[in-house]
Amino acid sequence: MAGDCALIAELENEWRDALCAKDMDRLSALIHPDFVLIGTRSTGAFTMSREEWLDAIQKRDPLTIELKVHQATVLDKVMVGTIHARWKLKYLGREIEDCVLLTDVWAFDEGRWRVVRRHSTPAPTDICAN
Repeated sequence: MAGDCALIAELENEWRDALCAKDMDRLSALIHPDFVLIGTRSTGAFTMSREEWLDAIQKRDPLTIELKVHQATVLDKVMVGTIHARWKLKYLGREIEDCVLLTDVWAFDEGRWRVVRRHSTPAPTDICAN
């Protein structure tokens, strides 16, 4: 499992670094054309397509993003990672902090790993307290 976590952590960190740098070319390469973000927030459940997500992240300024891969499963052409994430960002002049539990599904497609689904939900209180 440690090797599985390391592989996903490498990709997650690459995604984080591209996000922080607003490297749209790199982000586009990491995000599968069929990507969908599925989330739950205090305002309710939502989904966001690849294009909506790429557009939305251009309107945010990430300040910090901390990731910890908690669990991982790697199969031949699919990987699933459970990630604890905490971030601060600026959006519309406000600073926003969030602590979430992510499930990312990576698919090996066209010779590379790309994330095809992300499920994001508020993290349990004990995870956010650390």
